[in-house]
Amino acid sequence: MILSIVNFKLPKRWTVAEATATFNLTAAKYFRKPGLVRKHYYISENGDRAGGIYFWRSKADAEACYTLEWKNIVTEQYGTSPEIFFAEVPVSVDNIAEMIELA
Repeated sequence: MILSIVNFKLPKRWTVAEATATFNLTAAKYFRKPGLVRKHYYISENGDRAGGIYFWRSKADAEACYTLEWKNIVTEQYGTSPEIFFAEVPVSVDNIAEMIELA
């Protein structure tokens, strides 16, 4: 599994309520996205950074999402271009399913 963290610095600080309202508008776009296992939106504690934490089946699935068009939409919507960090996920602990998953 591949983890990606999308991060962007906001032009003005947001509250959790502002982040929730904004992210709720885009969440449906990721429902049933090919290769996406899970996505979590986040806002930093001080409200100056936001983004998403994604779990993908493969890096190719992630890269298929992060197109130039996607980056332009994110930049236009949030006023700053996104940074994307990728990492392998060798072991996952799932306390809801009560299981440990190995890559």
